[in-house]
Amino acid sequence: MLHDVLLSPPDTGPAEAAAVARALSSGWIAPVGPDLDAFEREMADRVGVRAAVALSSGTAALHLALLGLGVGPGDVVLTATMTFAATANAVVYTGAEPHFVDCDPVTGNICPVLLEQAFRDVSAQGRRVAAVLPVDLLGKAVDYDAVLAVARRHGVPVLADAAESLGATRHGRAAGSFGDAAIVSFNGNKIMTTSGGGMLLTDDVELATRARYLAAQARQPVAHYEHVDVGYNYRLSNVLAALGRAQLGRLDEMMARRRRHREAYRELVAELPGIEILGGDDDAGDNCWLTAVRLDPAGPVASAELQHALTAARVESRPIWKPLHLQPVFRERGATLSGAAEEIFATTVTLPSGSGMSEAQRDRVAAAIVGCVRGTSLVSA
Repeated sequence: MLHDVLLSPPDTGPAEAAAVARALSSGWIAPVGPDLDAFEREMADRVGVRAAVALSSGTAALHLALLGLGVGPGDVVLTATMTFAATANAVVYTGAEPHFVDCDPVTGNICPVLLEQAFRDVSAQGRRVAAVLPVDLLGKAVDYDAVLAVARRHGVPVLADAAESLGATRHGRAAGSFGDAAIVSFNGNKIMTTSGGGMLLTDDVELATRARYLAAQARQPVAHYEHVDVGYNYRLSNVLAALGRAQLGRLDEMMARRRRHREAYRELVAELPGIEILGGDDDAGDNCWLTAVRLDPAGPVASAELQHALTAARVESRPIWKPLHLQPVFRERGATLSGAAEEIFATTVTLPSGSGMSEAQRDRVAAAIVGCVRGTSLVSA
């Protein structure tokens, strides 16, 4: 069924069209150029890091960052189970193995207590943990104070997967600035987009330089094509960087609109039984990329019923990420679990949250939710 209200579509307009047109008319069409250089500088300044490398996807950024941190075959990377598959896929690209760590039952972010336990679990197997890879779920930054303290005790670097949290903060510090390196995503459904794309962010200039080199097929600086390393075709194009610059200029405005949606949803569910916003009451630093609602198993409706009602109203919704330890491709990998991620997966539905969503569209979502929870007929639009 086609949906009239989408989950998180791109929000573009005249500024983006003009930026792309300027890039095209400049002649810088290939994957280098002034917009690419400027986009990296502007993003590094925004996040507060020394270096940024614009890449073809957030997954590519994860891959190169892991390589830069020395992750390789035989290693183990401790990462969140409550995340999209790309996080673990990038670990596998390096030849390492992901070990999944369960989440905080309120926020859905990686649990620091279980992270400590995971170090013990992997050590008991006689294996080496090479990195910790936490993920900022739906735009809420991880408890980095606790996660970094655990990693420091074990002398292990931290790569922050901030794919969903660009623009968010924790204790006044920007998402993407935590750890030894971080990545963000500019996929089409993210809070800002370059159609596809991502970026590696770090204070380690040497790591960034190495990533930029590998991302351009590891070509040596000589007139002919000379290669001493296996490289990758991971660079973002100059044209897409121009689109990103225009989006970055509108980031605060787009976050503010998503926050208004979050606030409206929070007011709505406060009046309904058995339903609440995932993440708790404190979302001051969140970028509000996606708002998700959690259904009480003892409440009047289940998550599947709510999804059915939204679909009937031509409103797109989805379950939250299926925990990676349940995914067939990763089922045999190690995990340190509490059951929290499975419970969240079974009870949580993500709602339309895009910055381009109108109040009328949001009212349509609200009517479907109210109709489902209260057992009344849906109001047709």
